[in-house]
Amino acid sequence: MKKHIGKILAALVVVYLLVNMAAVITYPNQYKVIKTMGKISRVTTEPGFSFRIPLLQSETTISKARQLYDIAPTEIYTSDKKKMEVDAYIIWRVTDPVKFTQTLNSSTASAESKISAMVYGSLKATVSSTSQEELIASRDAALDKAEEDDALDVEVQDITSEDLKEDTEASSGAGSTGAAGTETTGTESKEQSKETEDGMTVIDENTRVISLSNKILEQLNKDYDPEQYGIEIQMVKIKKLDLPDENKDAVYNRMITERKNIAAAYKAQGESEAQKIRNTTDRETAVMLSEAEATADRLEAEGEAEYMRILSDAYNDPDKAEYYLFVRQLDAAKKSLENGNTTLFLDSDSPLASIFEQ
Repeated sequence: MKKHIGKILAALVVVYLLVNMAAVITYPNQYKVIKTMGKISRVTTEPGFSFRIPLLQSETTISKARQLYDIAPTEIYTSDKKKMEVDAYIIWRVTDPVKFTQTLNSSTASAESKISAMVYGSLKATVSSTSQEELIASRDAALDKAEEDDALDVEVQDITSEDLKEDTEASSGAGSTGAAGTETTGTESKEQSKETEDGMTVIDENTRVISLSNKILEQLNKDYDPEQYGIEIQMVKIKKLDLPDENKDAVYNRMITERKNIAAAYKAQGESEAQKIRNTTDRETAVMLSEAEATADRLEAEGEAEYMRILSDAYNDPDKAEYYLFVRQLDAAKKSLENGNTTLFLDSDSPLASIFEQ
């Protein structure tokens, strides 16, 4: 009996191992590729449970899920021979497990290597056909849309298209006053932008804003056709688009110099305006003082004339003249008796003397 129990257990173990080797479990996010003697015999795309022939057939699991591949940063020259540093990532997935197995041996590493080469070629073709100013403007436009778009195209960088435009004007010999006069704000750029038929946005007559990610993806699908490898590249997103580090210091220094020139121009303009205001104020003050003096002289002359008229009226009438003379003499006598003086000297013919004599 013990010998039979051992044989039964051994048989159960063998059956378990055979079932385990033959069972094929497909999950919802997987493809299962079954090969017979190295050739594809069937592909399971739906989740479920199936079997294969152990030892004769092998299974390969391929993911259905979208995958992210971060390519290495690279430096590429633009159409105007300016170096730009570009860092991007790719969203891709397997769409045809048969082609994926035949061309890339079901290897994710091989697929990412092929994708990296294709994206780099498309990235280089796109960037090299676009000017540096257009690339920077495109990056800024992507940032402006960040609140509306869940997938942000680029990171926030230090140098903007407006800085680059000012730097280009400074390096081409534009004066400080001219730079100050041509400085454009981001709001003005948005107001002046126009949409074109090919999906690009024109900021001004010399600068276009392109959807860089879409442009790269279109170039990639046109030049390489990823479907031949059984894969689909769904997104090419730019994480970083900026000047190389060795160029930033030079650009920053030129920007600082340019802004100092602009500040000096504004300061000189302010001083000129202040001097104009001071001159105008001094001139208005002199005019006002002259008018005030003229008015004072006129009023004084009118007062003197009125005074002389009153005197003339007083002396033209004998009664008034006599009374006026008496009052004047009385005022003079009163004034002579001030400060403790008690002696009054009068002429014998004075009206006051005649009063005392009476």
